[in-house]
Amino acid sequence: MRPALTFNPNPSAPRLRLPAGACDAHVHVFGPAARFPFAEDRSFTPADAPKETLFALHRHLGIGRCVIVQSLCHGFDNRVVEDAIAAGGGCYLGVALLPLDVPDEELQRLARVGFRGVRFNFARHSGAAFDVEGVVAFSRRLEPLGMHLQVHFERGLIHELVQPLAGSAVPVVIDHMARVDAAVGAEHPDFVALGRAMKNPLFRVKVSGIDRISRTAGYAEGVALAQRLVCEFPDRCLWGTDWPHPLHDHVPDDGVLVDALEQIAPDAELRERLLVHNPGAFYRFGEP
Repeated sequence: MRPALTFNPNPSAPRLRLPAGACDAHVHVFGPAARFPFAEDRSFTPADAPKETLFALHRHLGIGRCVIVQSLCHGFDNRVVEDAIAAGGGCYLGVALLPLDVPDEELQRLARVGFRGVRFNFARHSGAAFDVEGVVAFSRRLEPLGMHLQVHFERGLIHELVQPLAGSAVPVVIDHMARVDAAVGAEHPDFVALGRAMKNPLFRVKVSGIDRISRTAGYAEGVALAQRLVCEFPDRCLWGTDWPHPLHDHVPDDGVLVDALEQIAPDAELRERLLVHNPGAFYRFGEP
């Protein structure tokens, strides 16, 4: 059976006009599987979502720059992202998935070809992968390369992870607003812990995933939390669509996600910071 599409092939045209150089700081590319096989130990098999489809989406949405995050379905073989970076004309960069014992030579090579960070996924059931102290030690190898840590974890783990991650030698990007439950609001301990973590200038947060943490029409609950973060930490928030929306309970409309930025960053200056200045300074577009 052919895997189902996880993305809308005909997203609406957003009403909001994005500033020049706007960055989608969190997407993935899948396949084509005939050229970039999926990892044998993957937990899911997506339909192909190749770089050409991503590039077309960004033209449609008015997005000029992007950061592609290696997906678990491709494992530690980062060639699919490297290929997209090479085709992106300097406007696309990457975040890798790597084992802690990756050779220094490979780390250096990835940095040279446009990878700006390494992502780690944490879950309570994941055994050896839940080695936060090992990840913090690994960060010392990233420091001379100008790379950062990116962390994705299941809901509630922020209480266990923030303190050790504060020992990182490099900046730490928290994915998808720490996967908090937006329905329980800003006073819930999970979101309070995220706000407390963000008071440390080491941390950044991606205000992506409003469609994952909300259960209301228009993702209003997620928008409210994202807006709160952007207004309180305007220089350390990043935004992304999370296209092509893997492991989701519905298929979001990317045009709707773009239009939500009008509320997430409710004035032009905030949108400029969120979409242009912050990713430009953090990811260093245009730097060899």
